[in-house]
Amino acid sequence: MNYTNCGDFKTSYKKDTEIYQSLFSKISIYSFLVFLFILPFFIDDYFLYLLNIIMIAIIGAVGLNILTGITGLISLGQGAFVGVGAYAAGYISNKFGLNFILVIPIAGFITALVGMVFGIPSLRLKGLYLSIATLAAQFILEFVFIRAESITGGVTGLSLDYANFFNIHLDNDFKFYFFALLLTIILVTAAKNIVRTKIGRAFLSIRDNYIAAEAMGINIFQYKILSFGISSFYAGVAGAMWAYYVTIITPEHFTIGVSIQYLSMIIIGGLGKILGSIFGAIFITILPEILRFVADQFTSNFPFLTQAFASIREAAFGIVIILFLLFEPEGIVRRWNLIKAYFKLWPFSY
Repeated sequence: MNYTNCGDFKTSYKKDTEIYQSLFSKISIYSFLVFLFILPFFIDDYFLYLLNIIMIAIIGAVGLNILTGITGLISLGQGAFVGVGAYAAGYISNKFGLNFILVIPIAGFITALVGMVFGIPSLRLKGLYLSIATLAAQFILEFVFIRAESITGGVTGLSLDYANFFNIHLDNDFKFYFFALLLTIILVTAAKNIVRTKIGRAFLSIRDNYIAAEAMGINIFQYKILSFGISSFYAGVAGAMWAYYVTIITPEHFTIGVSIQYLSMIIIGGLGKILGSIFGAIFITILPEILRFVADQFTSNFPFLTQAFASIREAAFGIVIILFLLFEPEGIVRRWNLIKAYFKLWPFSY
């Protein structure tokens, strides 16, 4: 008797944790990547600028999601860690003249060390108390950015040359796009694989029940510090990319507002999901542009509304977070999964 497999089921843990769950998903992802590589030939500099900013934001958001969404450690200092990476890249590039291919990972590792130092309180603190500790790290690092003038340039900032790849200067949006896209693909893929490893499972167990995790032999302190290190490495790489993109680094780029934006990205996109970091980074980056466009349209016809729309733009992030927490607490990624599930079963979606 012949038996025919039907339905969607897995017969091994390896199958259940595969990134590509089907041939269709593999073809879809590779097709989308090809589309991303040919896209810059058909769009203008403004959209290339947005895409570059989005990719830098994705890297920083993925790092924060590893720490907060996957390990369950709240951080309000991601913006400052991005700043550490930016200043480290600028200082190393100017002082030693190394190529940016070497500078970016070095800046990432320096930021990882700084993040691990500030992650030490996570052994005794959790929840709101840990968030206050990371908030203190934000303000401490902001103070260092301003006062360590020999390294950071103080309030006047720090400048560096454009990235140079075999005498090709990445001095415009088009050239930088391909470098940013390649690095984003590498780091997002690495993060996805980290979640599937022993380290990722330890992070998840700490988030879900740290007492049970410790009873099973997981070294809580070691993995918490490692989570801070990985998260900060991603933040440092994002900061180094930002430094090479804008070439001028000032303390205003890495305030508490930036940290809140990164936290908004992973909340809106979906906590604990790498794809959620991508959705959140896209949403939070595009949202101000949409609000600016709407504001320009209204204020051009109704000038007296200029001040009102300025206030609305400032409050938009808080309003959006509240709405998502009320109506879609699991983020955009949940809605995406529901859409996929619908078409997976269509036309028998009941």
